[in-house]
Amino acid sequence: MQITKSTQAGMHVAVMDGRLDTATAPVAEGELMAMLATPGLVLDMTAVRYVSSAGLRLLLKMAKDAKGKGAKFALAGLQPAVREVFEISGFDKIIPAFPTVADAAA
Repeated sequence: MQITKSTQAGMHVAVMDGRLDTATAPVAEGELMAMLATPGLVLDMTAVRYVSSAGLRLLLKMAKDAKGKGAKFALAGLQPAVREVFEISGFDKIIPAFPTVADAAA
């Protein structure tokens, strides 16, 4: 998992590339949790093709932490297979997902 950090429209943006699974979630957690601050964080998941239950746990933890900090947390660019996992698990009702980073940062 590669993570590239930037800002867009005042929001922190993390572009993720690779699989978010048991092997990569702990490293991703270390990098991403540090970025969770106001005004918020957008995860660009355009290049993420697979998310395991470990990845879902990380995203849920991030959503809860962001809420506690009063920060926005959103996802952008979910690929069809990843979106399906989010819909089946009900995460689409917990974590907002947008087609693009610009939409998520607005």
